[in-house]
Amino acid sequence: MTCVPAPAFPEPRPVETAECRNVLRWIERNVREQPEDKAVVYVFPGQDSVSWTWRRLWNAALSYRHRLSAEGIRAGDVCALILRHDARFVPLYLGVALAGALPAVLAYPNPRLHPDKFQHGLTGMARTSGLDWILTEAALEGEVVPLLDQGIRGVRLPFEWDIDADGDPDVAAARPALDAPPDTPFLLQHSSGTTGLQKAVVLSHGAVIEQVRSYASAIRLSSADRVVSWLPLYHDMGLVAAYLMPLVAGIPQYVLSPFDWVSAPVLFLEAVSNYRGTLAWLPNFAYNHMATKIADEDLEGLRLDSLRLLINCSEPIRRDSHELFKARLAPYGLASSCLAASYAMAENTFAVTQTAVGSEAVSVLLDRAALQQGEVVRCADETRGRWCVSSGAAVEGTRVRIVDEARHDAPPVRVGEIAIRSTCLFSGYRHQPELSQRAIHDGWFLTGDLGFLMDGELFVVGRKKDLIIVGGKNLYPEDIEDVCSRVTGVIPGRVVAFGVENEQLGTESIHVIAETEASEEAERRQLVLGIRQECLASDFSVNDVHLVPPRWLVKSSAGKLSRNTNRERLIERDQVAL
Repeated sequence: MTCVPAPAFPEPRPVETAECRNVLRWIERNVREQPEDKAVVYVFPGQDSVSWTWRRLWNAALSYRHRLSAEGIRAGDVCALILRHDARFVPLYLGVALAGALPAVLAYPNPRLHPDKFQHGLTGMARTSGLDWILTEAALEGEVVPLLDQGIRGVRLPFEWDIDADGDPDVAAARPALDAPPDTPFLLQHSSGTTGLQKAVVLSHGAVIEQVRSYASAIRLSSADRVVSWLPLYHDMGLVAAYLMPLVAGIPQYVLSPFDWVSAPVLFLEAVSNYRGTLAWLPNFAYNHMATKIADEDLEGLRLDSLRLLINCSEPIRRDSHELFKARLAPYGLASSCLAASYAMAENTFAVTQTAVGSEAVSVLLDRAALQQGEVVRCADETRGRWCVSSGAAVEGTRVRIVDEARHDAPPVRVGEIAIRSTCLFSGYRHQPELSQRAIHDGWFLTGDLGFLMDGELFVVGRKKDLIIVGGKNLYPEDIEDVCSRVTGVIPGRVVAFGVENEQLGTESIHVIAETEASEEAERRQLVLGIRQECLASDFSVNDVHLVPPRWLVKSSAGKLSRNTNRERLIERDQVAL
């Protein structure tokens, strides 16, 4: 497979700085230079796709801006977008930005989520990040209108409006947002967490442009690239990498519904094959989901040889997941060299690191016992080792350090907290200045993630706050979860492990929640015994195993299994004191 090196994201022409570092100016430039080319294609299973050319997309965005301004939305207002998979989302998001307001995409409520909890989450978000408006659809009107009494100024149903995608001179007249300087806030991105506790990350025009510029270089973005994505847009991987970057860089994107993909994962591979997709980003669980849930007959005739980068990001990267995916899809043209990885976060707009193009993400087998002491020691015995997958080297304009508890540089090849400094760091957490000050120390953002550097590449091993300390040993819950997932009867990848302070023992005890389809009592007892034995064989002494039915475990907004939320849910279910 060959890579086309010609950049599609050109150097800025010698014009005013505002045009070079204003997101909307870049998009307008693409409209001028390729008006009738496809910008965004929405893919619907069993239906015709819906396409936006650059010209029609821009005209529709201007129409939305005109209507939003008439409704009273002003520059600096925060507009929450809560919408399902709909092609009108794209011009609406841009219309909010063109009005000078800050768009903030929030998760559409899961059918299993009680309306009271949904409203409670939005109320908390309105209190911490300051939502001024909610833009939603008629189906949610009854649930969001009561929030008008909670400080939110208004709710609008923009999909009920008529918009003009063919152009109106009066609508296109005033566009002040195009002149906004680089440090002007462009969007609000909520970081991972439960809805009411999320931190609102403020990202400027300049930060977004710097991210796209540096990341485009790292992945060798070209005019031949086509992005395919089912990712939700309330997370930075979907919003920045799969949505905003193509819009700024001028390449087409093909968009599927995350709900459709979960129920029929072959849809993503069909889109890659049909549209000759070259770039995609996936969380780790997606590799297992597609490798195990797609029937052989559904893969017949698919061609995946167009993919040059399939980037694993947003949750711990598992070597086994890559191997499983590669073995299943290599017969359909998937190249192992496209299995890349990235370390990213909303506070850095998106990417911090990236695997080198043309090279599969590096894996190293490390001694698990040494790793628990913060030491990085290679190991040849898989029964004693843990596979760690590299997230690549820092992208241009970003520096990565590993620091100890005193925030000094950790010794070479030692585990410590990951700290970053870059040209695309966030402007702070909205309405939370003290939290912003604690997060940044001498210009370095302290991520709360644990990892190490080896041969210039970053390896992430876990979250600092999730670390379990038993008898002085540092245990990573990811290791315990991997071991439990291997037990027959446990649904792979649907396990969380966490520590609970045990006053009697004077240390933490290990608790595991595992999903299973087992229903007979004898079968469940045997499964609990199997989990304990498998963990003991790996030197983990689990105190309690809690079995739950499929789909019981809750994920964060970033799509990761939330250990703390599931711990609280277990307490609520069993009325246990943990």
